[in-house]
Amino acid sequence: MVKWLRVLFPVHAVIALVSGATLLLAPGRFLDWVGWAPVDPLLTRLLGAALLALAWSSFRGWRAKERSQVAILIEAEVIFTVLSCAGLLRHLLTSSYPLLVWGLFAVLLVFAIAWVVALLHKDALN
Repeated sequence: MVKWLRVLFPVHAVIALVSGATLLLAPGRFLDWVGWAPVDPLLTRLLGAALLALAWSSFRGWRAKERSQVAILIEAEVIFTVLSCAGLLRHLLTSSYPLLVWGLFAVLLVFAIAWVVALLHKDALN
């Protein structure tokens, strides 16, 4: 695996772990604090659980030794980040949302680009 991918996996794991744990354990307080309320605590906790699962998969990708294990994880990351960007962009272009949501979109877009590059770059996984 190339060096930048060895860095991308743990960076993604930490960001997903912190945001996922926060959304799972205290969705209302956190999102109210950042000015993104009201929230549905049920769906927010489900998103937190999904982010924790992605954090775990990034940790496993960082530790993986076989190309096939890493490729599967990267495919899952591509699907999540690209679909998340598409869903967010649809809302961002049709309604008024706080700057924080644009920031979230930017972070997801950076990860989406990185995961797609990793998936398409055959040498990245060797």
